[in-house]
Amino acid sequence: MSTEQSGGKLILIPTPIGNLEDITLRAVRVLGEVDAVIAEDTRTSGVLLKHLGISKPFLAFHIHNEHQITERLVQRMMAGERFALVTDAGTPAISDPGFLLVRAAVKAGIAVETLPGPTAFVPALVNSGLPCDRFTFEGFLPVKKGRHTRIAELATEPRTMIFYESPHRIARTLAELAGAFGAERPASISRELTKLHEETLRGTLAELSEHFRQHAPKGEFVLCVAGA
Repeated sequence: MSTEQSGGKLILIPTPIGNLEDITLRAVRVLGEVDAVIAEDTRTSGVLLKHLGISKPFLAFHIHNEHQITERLVQRMMAGERFALVTDAGTPAISDPGFLLVRAAVKAGIAVETLPGPTAFVPALVNSGLPCDRFTFEGFLPVKKGRHTRIAELATEPRTMIFYESPHRIARTLAELAGAFGAERPASISRELTKLHEETLRGTLAELSEHFRQHAPKGEFVLCVAGA
């Protein structure tokens, strides 16, 4: 059991996944109050803060340096600094950097607060037409090691499954899931959520796979697949 000891704080702030109007009033206020912003990509987050009229020091925190700088950030928070953690889009630590820092802050007794806000899989799931009372969020499938094993394990999963996928691998993923789950398994794909060209496609895994054989994939995808 951990207790909060320091005067510093880590605040996780979801940022818009596309439409900048999706930032909350509370997020804007907190971004203006913290000592610095820990960002996955300081350029991307800099555009958002400039849009909001906020100027803050940035600290880069991403998959290439998170192990090296986590302890340094914890020490600064223990000394009383208040940091906001943001990612390029959506909620920190959901298929994005953040977990290591949250775990270290909690272990050190630093107060951690997470604001509610945008995350891509929720609107994609609700919009899919698939059951959303029970679901499992899988995020990105392994690219190489463990990929086939994980797909095989999910073939009998009874809950709706949610995956994130890039345009470079969506066709491969659909084909592999169709082979393991059955070509007629219902599914839904959403891309460019909240943006001008937002699109949701619904059909079987085979139908969606065929669609992307005929149309070049563009944008980041959220794939929802019906349970067994």
